[in-house]
Amino acid sequence: MKRSSSAPSPVIIGDPVANDFGENRVLIPPVEGGPERPPSDMVWSLDGLSMGTSWQVRFVPPPASDLQTFRAAIEAELDTVIALFSPWVDHSEISRFNNADTGFVPLSEQFWSLLTASLDLADDVNGAVDPTLGALVDLWGFGPQGPRPSLLPVPLETDIAEALKVSGWNRLRLNRDERSALQAGNMKLDFSGIAKGHAVDRISDLLTRLGATSHLVEIGGELKGRGVKPDAQPWWVEIETVENSPAPRTVCALYDLAVATSGDWRKSFSHNGKNYSHTIDGSTGYPVNNGVAQVTVFEASAMRADALATALTVLGPNDGLDLARAMNLCAHFLIRTEDGLREAYTPAYAAMMDDEATASPDQ
Repeated sequence: MKRSSSAPSPVIIGDPVANDFGENRVLIPPVEGGPERPPSDMVWSLDGLSMGTSWQVRFVPPPASDLQTFRAAIEAELDTVIALFSPWVDHSEISRFNNADTGFVPLSEQFWSLLTASLDLADDVNGAVDPTLGALVDLWGFGPQGPRPSLLPVPLETDIAEALKVSGWNRLRLNRDERSALQAGNMKLDFSGIAKGHAVDRISDLLTRLGATSHLVEIGGELKGRGVKPDAQPWWVEIETVENSPAPRTVCALYDLAVATSGDWRKSFSHNGKNYSHTIDGSTGYPVNNGVAQVTVFEASAMRADALATALTVLGPNDGLDLARAMNLCAHFLIRTEDGLREAYTPAYAAMMDDEATASPDQ
């Protein structure tokens, strides 16, 4: 939840005719049974700024709805996410934990829920996504303090070693009976690898509670679609990609599906000809530099898609692909090589392609 983001959002497109796709790649998730009828024949749109980025929502409202009621509810939900999880806000719950004295810190139910979910995900991927790397994120200039000074743009190895001492998902102690976490001294939580996806899920759940059961939600490039539009078309989106990607323009039907993308080009800085990505590898304390240019993950949950895209980026082109296959993830990789970018994807991704698509040699 940074104040600014250099990551462009995927393009939300309209209702394409099949022939308009031409040679483009079309992804359609497997569907059992017919879609539920939308609540009305209207499609409304809202957008705004929050969490240091932009958001937009398209939805089918129930009859006799009021547009401003939806806007107020969405903005209130996003304000709640910021109040809980944004280290850029001094009085947020995460800031209170990060600045707390040594000892167990009581946590709200909502904060506890996301913290334990993120720790479970960290366990699944052996720390490749980790909510305890705030000290390293700050040290590398990607946190609330902003970029590092120009005279010392890269941290010293001794400083990285000190930050590693207060980082690591397996170092965080919880008291489940009292719903509290131990601040062992200078540990800083950071949910940047999971927060936008979590916010997308929350807005999707909110719209469903308000009766808008068919909708498309986007926050800072993470998307989730539910149901279909009044004309029975799914919510079509275009997947963002890296410049000079060998992959064709790719569009996907987000029917009860979320998508998230992580990449080394999204937010970074260069020093002495070397690029430093905002994604930190908790096992080394350094930004990832393993040849992965971008990972896109499709999941039912935007939070899981967000976290897993980060995890696969950290794990790299070999271990990341192996894990994605083992977990039966729908994932697409763009990998930097001496001969330029190449793509690889999992069998679950290949299964979403149209009938003319061929399998990747790297699946």
